[in-house]
Amino acid sequence: MRTSIATVCLSGTLEEKMNACAAAGFDGIEIFEQDLLVSPSSPEEIRDLAAGLGLTLDLFQPFRDFEGVTEDLLAENLYRAEAKFELMNRLGTDTMLVCSNVATATIDDDALAAAQLRRLGELAARYGIRLAYEALAWGRYVNDFEHAQRIVDLADHPNVGTCLDSFHILSRRWDPAGIEKIPAEKIFFVQLADAPELSMDVLSWSRHYRVFPGEGAFDLTTFMAHLVRSGYDGPVSLEIFNDVFRQTAEERTAVDAMRSLIWLEERTSVFLAEQDAEANAYPMKLATLPAVAEPTGFNFAEVKAEETADVEELLFQLGFRCEGRHRSKPVQLWSAGSARMIINQQQARGLMPGISALGLDVQDPLAAASRAVQLKALPVSRRSQADEAVLQAVSAPDSTEIFLCESTPDGTVAWAEEFGAPQETAAGSGPDAAGLITHIDHINLSQPWQHFDEAVLFYESTLSLAPRASQEVPSPMGLVRSQVMRNDDGTVRLALNIAPLALEQGGPRGGSDYPQHVAFACTDVVALARQAQQRGLEFLPVPPNYYEDLRARFRLDGNLLETLRSLNLLYDRDADGEFLHFYTATVGNVFFEVVERRSSYDGYGAPNAPVRLAAQYARSRSAGSVRSAGRAGRR
Repeated sequence: MRTSIATVCLSGTLEEKMNACAAAGFDGIEIFEQDLLVSPSSPEEIRDLAAGLGLTLDLFQPFRDFEGVTEDLLAENLYRAEAKFELMNRLGTDTMLVCSNVATATIDDDALAAAQLRRLGELAARYGIRLAYEALAWGRYVNDFEHAQRIVDLADHPNVGTCLDSFHILSRRWDPAGIEKIPAEKIFFVQLADAPELSMDVLSWSRHYRVFPGEGAFDLTTFMAHLVRSGYDGPVSLEIFNDVFRQTAEERTAVDAMRSLIWLEERTSVFLAEQDAEANAYPMKLATLPAVAEPTGFNFAEVKAEETADVEELLFQLGFRCEGRHRSKPVQLWSAGSARMIINQQQARGLMPGISALGLDVQDPLAAASRAVQLKALPVSRRSQADEAVLQAVSAPDSTEIFLCESTPDGTVAWAEEFGAPQETAAGSGPDAAGLITHIDHINLSQPWQHFDEAVLFYESTLSLAPRASQEVPSPMGLVRSQVMRNDDGTVRLALNIAPLALEQGGPRGGSDYPQHVAFACTDVVALARQAQQRGLEFLPVPPNYYEDLRARFRLDGNLLETLRSLNLLYDRDADGEFLHFYTATVGNVFFEVVERRSSYDGYGAPNAPVRLAAQYARSRSAGSVRSAGRAGRR
């Protein structure tokens, strides 16, 4: 499949955009006219730059408001078009996008529109230019692709064809099956865009909220299947109008864009293979990726910091045991049940505690890593000696390192042998939790707002984690949006949060400075909380009003309610079961949660999230006041 992308998708100058697209692996680009107008480079220089980068110039766009006009306006439009044809010859591109008229059309007559497009085609032919006529979803008289194709058929000129744009088709809920009826030679160009489901006018939706394939709600796999069946074999291009993408680094956006096309190409290939016995006979050849099963569990979670005593203390209080220090690195292994925490002090100068890496159990680490790299993930390597395990790892969009570990039937890990015997730490070795903690239940990672959709696509495409319905939770600083990614049986649950903008702006790393956490599953949260309390654990305090509300909502037994109150436990219940949990105080940028799921409860205690966010906000404000007072006292 030949890949292309419109320069309007990216930030930066035209030259910067071209370099980013080439580096990301695109075959070609669409030149958006405004990008060329503001460039200091001549059309010839842009043509030469593209050739040097290995990029084809697939489309010049847009040419607007041509057809359905009076004869005097048509003459003006033809004059305007000829100037663009001359420019395109200098650029070396031979296809121009002609959008259906939205502003100047006054005559609703298909025969007239076709005749005018034929005249434009005759002029274009003199310059070796093809015209791709596109039905804009808000076109005055032409706003669906089948109507546009009827006009192309009436025009009956070899230089006049159609452009198919998934947004204009799917946003209006037109059935894309009609694509298969269009002769392949009359499909001159194809543009793809995804979008979230929004209730707003289609023009605003299109101009501000398009996203890359896999980051929205459109069924682009079926759309692509219809396109492949039509016999089309030209460029498949991305045309995304998005305010966020136009503000973020072009190199990163280009990689995100390329990942989305690779992912869509694979999904379409698999879909066609399942549906069509002759799938390999179509002209468009679709590449596939190494097939990998979804991860089966968390292998470990890692916290990195220069000073780790406070994290060690929390783990000790929760009942974790220090299994020892690594024989060649300043790294500790703590465990409880099958929950493993790595405490890493390597290259951590000046770092406050934060989640730096996750280990996931997979059937074939090499295949999983190969798939991720082919989806444009950056490989990660860590220093190791000859007798130490070499773990496959890639970097997620937020720089969290994702280690792909070989799963074993008994849950053991070979790399644990690299840690010495259990030993005393600043917190002690840690008596185990008497079997109370069983495994890592879920991990919560905060994402910068401008890269949230990228993160969702990354985890879905590389690790086969499925997104669940997102939620918005109120906090004292604004709404926190949460998106859970998980495998089928819930043994891997990864919650991605967008922090309120005011909180993101408070730290040097944007949303990644917003607190993140690891949640541990246990068999008896009340017993564990009492043990942790005896070891001096500082629980996140829960306000009395919360327990008054619990009594009203659930009519809890008085003894249970008092137990919850005395231990700062939170509670939720639904038709499938109950959920009890508590949070520790935050250390640096990380805190821990302990959860007990009763019966078939499958949620995360979402009604309790505002309580946690408010309590954390109050504590951070209090800590800030103490620091300010300390600074004032030193002056």
